[in-house]
Amino acid sequence: MQSGMSVLIDVAELSEAIHRPSPPVLLDVRWALGDPNGRPHYLDAHIPDAVYVDLEKELAAPPSPENGRHPLPAPADLQAAARSWGVSTGRSVVAYDDVGGTSAARAWWLLRWAGLHDVRLLDGGLTAWRDAGLPLESGEVTPAPGDVVVQPGAMPTVDADGAARAARDGVLLDARAAARYRGDEEPVDPVAGHIPGAISAPTVDNLGATGEFLDRDLLRNRFDELGVTGAGDVAVYCGSGVTAAHEVAALAAIG
Repeated sequence: MQSGMSVLIDVAELSEAIHRPSPPVLLDVRWALGDPNGRPHYLDAHIPDAVYVDLEKELAAPPSPENGRHPLPAPADLQAAARSWGVSTGRSVVAYDDVGGTSAARAWWLLRWAGLHDVRLLDGGLTAWRDAGLPLESGEVTPAPGDVVVQPGAMPTVDADGAARAARDGVLLDARAAARYRGDEEPVDPVAGHIPGAISAPTVDNLGATGEFLDRDLLRNRFDELGVTGAGDVAVYCGSGVTAAHEVAALAAIG
């Protein structure tokens, strides 16, 4: 992964950027397990000019027993969706949510995987925007269609065998809540527990009390303690590929 990749943008930077002649495309990716009301939340209030992105329908292929709950979308489907959001070649993108970036990171990762370079997460998300007293608007935003061309494969992936190798020869991080890792509870998937050799690394621990990412030194110390030193391969998984993207974003933020 590219060292020093720009991952985050704060609310002050975004507030300035949206008034430029070529502002970023804003993606509202509000979604959470147990809360299917992302679009109504968006329609009620969102950052001006933000486009709603449906994580279940646009950032994933249909679920199946073979491919899991949030399989990667077909490149053609992702390209059509991204164009409908107004994503164009050479234009920056900022994704946000109201859960510390843990759902918006799926959009960040997918667009990076699709070959886009200038994609950021709004640090602190909608909560930080509101707390800063910045404006909101309601209703639907329908942008002019974009012309982005998806070129998948720009971010690495692993399959089940690759995850097993990472656990054996490198570091395999489990981004889910610790109780799910331990197998104490499993609210979604049919089998509790974790991949043998994986290390528990709940992605929410990459965030501070206000929902913003920890600073670089604290993040680096956290991953050092988990055995991520930069000397070997690192892989990340979760229940379906959403919170794992957030962990990858944290890793990328520190290079």
